[in-house]
Amino acid sequence: MSLFPVSPDAVAGAAASLGTDPLTLADLLRVANTTGFDRWQDQVRRTGGCSDPIHLTGSTVTRDASTGQILYAYNTDNEPGGRLRVACGNRRASRCPSCAWTYAGDTYHLIRAGITGGKTVPTTVRDHPRVFATLTAPSFGPVHNRPAQGHCRCGTPHPEDDPALGTALDPATYDYAGAVLWNNHAGDLWRRFTIYLRREIAARAGLTQAALKDQCRISFGKVAEFQKRGAIHFHAVIRFDGPDGPDTAPPPWATIALLDDAIRTAATRARVPVPAAGAFPARELAWGTQIDIQPIGALGHEELTETAVASYVAKYATKAAETTGTIDRRIGELSELDHQPHLPAHTRRLIEACWDLDHAYPDRMLARWAHMLGFRGHFSTKSRAYSTTLSALRKVRADYRARQERHEHGWSEDLDDTENSTLVLAHWAYAGHGHTPGESWLAANIAHQIRTNRDTAREALSELEALDGGDWDV
Repeated sequence: MSLFPVSPDAVAGAAASLGTDPLTLADLLRVANTTGFDRWQDQVRRTGGCSDPIHLTGSTVTRDASTGQILYAYNTDNEPGGRLRVACGNRRASRCPSCAWTYAGDTYHLIRAGITGGKTVPTTVRDHPRVFATLTAPSFGPVHNRPAQGHCRCGTPHPEDDPALGTALDPATYDYAGAVLWNNHAGDLWRRFTIYLRREIAARAGLTQAALKDQCRISFGKVAEFQKRGAIHFHAVIRFDGPDGPDTAPPPWATIALLDDAIRTAATRARVPVPAAGAFPARELAWGTQIDIQPIGALGHEELTETAVASYVAKYATKAAETTGTIDRRIGELSELDHQPHLPAHTRRLIEACWDLDHAYPDRMLARWAHMLGFRGHFSTKSRAYSTTLSALRKVRADYRARQERHEHGWSEDLDDTENSTLVLAHWAYAGHGHTPGESWLAANIAHQIRTNRDTAREALSELEALDGGDWDV
């Protein structure tokens, strides 16, 4: 007997109350009445409510490494649908909000550790001069905007959510080719900026570049962000360290004022030449004139706090070009745009420019990265000595889960315990991915519950930190 009313009228009424469509609700009821529903929920909770889980089939056998005795055996035959669901791990919020939230959390801790210490970084790093710098793209033509004073050039006072913001005032004269070429070479421009930055710092310190390495090191963690006009720009924490990285203090001459001046000069000097190709002229790509540099708290009375910087960087680590209304997947043929009725005209022209330039610059793979408006770099990167790594953070999480599992089986929780070591033999095969409509609705609600519970716990810990005056790792 069904646990839920499934008549058409009942389904339609329930769908309206839940804010979903009748087909999704009917599938939801099917899932809820399926044998093994509780285990399915447990799997989805373990993925964090992943919206596009990977399905695996296979088995594992855990043996005692010394005797060969089987300690534990697992097979997906007994799982719902005969499959194990694991998180997709996609960092894009548009693809999987749950996995993106985890990625943002890791990025937050990575960036914060480079500002306040922790995660193998000494807390003395808080005394190192560091700034939050923003480097932007140049102008490719006037766009609709919201200036601090007055109205847009079009004469209209645009609201914050106006879709016209960032679009070209005159598409016929806007340099769409220049915009996508700039996005495509932005990573190269950043690399040249870091080279010039070290040169400028050495010059201001009266040192050669070789001698600079013996006195200090420049560390950074950065994230890329798309502006509404479709141009990429970078936010970066840039820090002075001693010669051996964050464990050593920088020299007295390494001040915020010197760093600020060196960043501005290096940004002005950095250039990336693009040769002429076919009908497209030669170009010299450079940073825009809008450069923002702010000291990060703890060194004085700066308004930009350490937590605010880490939160800001983490926020944009899970976003791509979706803010421009583009497609969040690769475009196989330009004709696919005809099936995207909500694609903004400005964004469409940027995508078309990528395809137009693809044959002229085949090594730049512009058509392959047209969905990213030409940008092909990593969204978050760091210098080697800035702080911990995403891999290290993920290993900590994996080790924690491994200890939980060993505890459940009554084994030693010491992963390095050689006397009680185990050998795991596994065989896995890919069996698909994703959810049915009803499963998607349930997974989204599970993800919301998990996030709400964690946010509540973090707020409670933050209140304790404020009362205690300590520095809790939340």
